[in-house]
Amino acid sequence: MSPNIRGIRIPASKMAREATELVRDTESELLFNHSSRVYYFAALAGQHRGLKTDAELLYIGCMFHDMGLTHQHCSCDKRFEVDGANAAQDFMRQYGIAQQDIDKVWTAIALHTTPGIPEFMAPEIALVTAGVEMDVLGINYHQFDEAEREQIVAAHPRTPAFKEDIIQAFYDGIKHKPQTTFGNVKADVIADKEPDFVAGNFCSLIRASRWKG
Repeated sequence: MSPNIRGIRIPASKMAREATELVRDTESELLFNHSSRVYYFAALAGQHRGLKTDAELLYIGCMFHDMGLTHQHCSCDKRFEVDGANAAQDFMRQYGIAQQDIDKVWTAIALHTTPGIPEFMAPEIALVTAGVEMDVLGINYHQFDEAEREQIVAAHPRTPAFKEDIIQAFYDGIKHKPQTTFGNVKADVIADKEPDFVAGNFCSLIRASRWKG
């Protein structure tokens, strides 16, 4: 049974149940528990902000947001966020979900590591990012009651060294395609693990373009 936190529970729909099973069977325990916590923090953030959301869409977005880090859903040429978004899209199409709702979840996952944009978009998009930011970065940590945090972590535990473990999980999922980290936060992960890594530089690309001036 999923915990009931301020009326928030994991949706009981067939799609949500099967999403839980798929993510649990595909991701590591670390990522599964992280994604589950992200859902609760996202839904609570929605309550704090007075946002009305589709709980099922929010749940799928949260649970699939890191699927692109897994071997089964990892491409060689796309950002892991896009891989996860594509996995969610393929999954949702099996259930006859409207394309506009699929697009909303796709966007939520694709933008969850791009700060400064999702917060101005549809609630489900904004809240996936809010949940991730809370669980990974502790953004708005004190806006959540201690009892809420403890209940969520009791149901979906953080490892004792979660901060380092999640950085390692990010690295393991993207280290074979560092070119996909250009211009996004995951370049910092590669640089942290590979001191000799040279990130792509936007100004260098401009200067190296085929234009003469």
